[in-house]
Amino acid sequence: MASQSYIRWLGHAAFEVSVGGKKILIDPWISNPLSPVTLSEITHVDYILITHDHFDHLGEAVDIAKKTNATVVGVFELVNYLGEQGVKNTIGMNVGGSVKLTSEIEVYVTPALHSSSRGVPVGFIIRAPEGTLYHAGDTGLFSEMELLGKLFRIDVAMLPIGSLFTMDPRQAAYALTLLRPRAAIPMHYNTFPDIKQDPNQFKELAESLLPDIKVFILKPGDSVQLPIK
Repeated sequence: MASQSYIRWLGHAAFEVSVGGKKILIDPWISNPLSPVTLSEITHVDYILITHDHFDHLGEAVDIAKKTNATVVGVFELVNYLGEQGVKNTIGMNVGGSVKLTSEIEVYVTPALHSSSRGVPVGFIIRAPEGTLYHAGDTGLFSEMELLGKLFRIDVAMLPIGSLFTMDPRQAAYALTLLRPRAAIPMHYNTFPDIKQDPNQFKELAESLLPDIKVFILKPGDSVQLPIK
């Protein structure tokens, strides 16, 4: 890695985040068709954040947690289920709640407009010394995103643009006018033919609405260094 602190895209909605000296995986579907890594290559993880229980987000969380002894953070009903699957360390939360993972890293649970089988779908705000990050999870556009932007002064927003199951590029670009982050990373697109999108469309729309925003179009395995310059 070019930097000790970073956001690395692992394809689909999966990210590896290094902040505050800790490694965090979000929605670790490591076997996704775009993934630049294999499950055997993941040997150290401190925390796993799961937005909801669909297969393409829960992914290999159970196997990774068992192998690395990572703590899994998610909605109460979901992490209870993971405990039944043998995951030892969990933090059950719900929308509006927050938890300090360390003295320097705090996680907030945000709403997401989607579906799930256990609990409710959510997003996450991660506050760390290197910046404030927002992973929206699978979601449609919702007006309360404006409140998130006002409350947290987001540095990087990771937003789905694939349509069909989530926002499309146009809606995601408009979401940025509510969230007002310094930078954005599109996700949840081109994994399957049904969610094929051109991320450059998102970038162009975003920059037309917010000329000062930085949009990072990553290839799987690419990373963005933190803090954002």
